[in-house]
Amino acid sequence: MRVAVVGHVEWVVFARVERVPEPGEIVSASEVWEEPAGGGAVAAVQLANLNGSVDFFTSLGDDDLGRRAKERLAELGVTVHAMDAGLPQRRALTYVDATGERTITVLGPKLRPSGEDGSLPWEQLGRCDAVYFTGGDVAAVRAARRAKVFVATSRELETLHRAGEQLDALIGSGEDPGERPDAIVLDPRPRLVVTTAGALGGWIRPGGPFRAAPIPGPVEDAYGCGDCFAAGFTYGLGAGMPVDAAAVLAARCGATVLTSRGPYARQLTAEDAAS
Repeated sequence: MRVAVVGHVEWVVFARVERVPEPGEIVSASEVWEEPAGGGAVAAVQLANLNGSVDFFTSLGDDDLGRRAKERLAELGVTVHAMDAGLPQRRALTYVDATGERTITVLGPKLRPSGEDGSLPWEQLGRCDAVYFTGGDVAAVRAARRAKVFVATSRELETLHRAGEQLDALIGSGEDPGERPDAIVLDPRPRLVVTTAGALGGWIRPGGPFRAAPIPGPVEDAYGCGDCFAAGFTYGLGAGMPVDAAAVLAARCGATVLTSRGPYARQLTAEDAAS
């Protein structure tokens, strides 16, 4: 298949701590590492692992972190199409506590690709079987809608509302106030609305509940679970799977990355999915 992601990247410093500090408290990290991450980057790598290739349309900072992000994502199998944001690369600090929960602070504005930027090959999206959207402008939404299947995160409801394009699926976390899929009513309504609820599974409308997948190992880090779920669901729809089967694949993607140090050490692969 041909799949793509349109979205954002953050350069993330991960710090493993016993617990997130209380106000005024100082804590020591037992481990620190860095990766280009954020919803767009994590979903792109997951799609590369499932599909063997992915095109990623993004905006990167005009600094060393932006260049390092592009190089690292290429190492992970992602074909990066990046416009120059003309700003420093957005960064983030992520605490990972003893239970594996992640707590994130973002530093700087979200760098969204523009569908009006002629340096990116937006016409390629019209030849895609599936596109997942985590950030961009109205023109980027309309370019992505030319794909056979178009899925988006509910974190971008305002832009999706202004674009007025129909989604094949809108995906959001029922446990994150910033991802409420009903915060803005989209017109036309998405064909599917998927709400995740961690270990409880989630709900698809129309349809019904789905179960979380068994976790294939010790819990390491919750960072990227929702992004990998969304990528898996997008892949499943693009491959022509029934909705229930796409949800099963997506849940396996989310469960697998939960056992990973950071978002890339362990993701579901095509070989895993076939077994």
